[in-house]
Amino acid sequence: MKNPLLALVRDGQPRLVLGGVLLALSATCASFTAQADEKKHASLAAQLIHEIKEGRLEMKDGDSSIVQELIINKNIPITYRYINTLMHTPNAFGPGAACVTCHSSTNPSESYRGLDLSTCEGMRRGSTEAPAQALFTPGKDPKRETLVRRLRNNRMPLGAAFNIPADTPNYLLVRDWIAAGAKNDAHFTSRVLPLFKQENAFGPNTPACTQCHMSNQEPPSFHELDLTTYDGIMLGADSVAKGVDKATKVIIPGKPGDSGVWQHLAENRMPPGISPTENRDHPNTLILMQWIKQGAKCQ
Repeated sequence: MKNPLLALVRDGQPRLVLGGVLLALSATCASFTAQADEKKHASLAAQLIHEIKEGRLEMKDGDSSIVQELIINKNIPITYRYINTLMHTPNAFGPGAACVTCHSSTNPSESYRGLDLSTCEGMRRGSTEAPAQALFTPGKDPKRETLVRRLRNNRMPLGAAFNIPADTPNYLLVRDWIAAGAKNDAHFTSRVLPLFKQENAFGPNTPACTQCHMSNQEPPSFHELDLTTYDGIMLGADSVAKGVDKATKVIIPGKPGDSGVWQHLAENRMPPGISPTENRDHPNTLILMQWIKQGAKCQ
């Protein structure tokens, strides 16, 4: 005789249950599934009302947090039409001229770097003047790619002016050291490392790099970045916050262009002359990043 406590399952459905427990469980699961499905297909407005009632919306950073909650988290499709407006609008990413003022053609004689930001195709193509390069990879997080870096990253040392050349002997010592493999040798110890500890090494009236980056603890060191030693430099930034294995590498041996130290030394933040105190995560920068993550579609 079969055990009456066992459920007989046929075609995936319980036919006999103990005291209706399994039947009730099945109904509960079905109810949860229906609720999840209803939430999934609810309108954006209905979802928003639900989240407000549950107290799950956090507005801590003004416009930036609003954009994050209402647009980014909801993965609302960003149209190129809006991105095109940003490229043509003064002050779109902070005080400064519209991007297309300087970048509106593939002709290097009339547009810096032969970069055309006036069309979707031009944005996807990137700069055409040698060395030509793309600004981003559609569908990829662009936070560390050229276009977004130039909008977010302040030039270092903080306060270095837009017109400071990036090919002085001190700059080239750092660039060439990275290009040669970023070795911990006598050349690094005697000629490269001292530059990070020297005031005005990378521009007049600028502090030493180690004034802000002197240990892997924050505070006092910004981004937990230690530029006082070889090991500290190669460890990278945010090693405590992210963990040593996930620290942001600021030196990529053999690749100055991919190395955060060189990028911050040599690249000016856009728009030209923008104050380093301006919000790095401007709401429109967040929207631009989302457009790229979604594939940088031109329609």
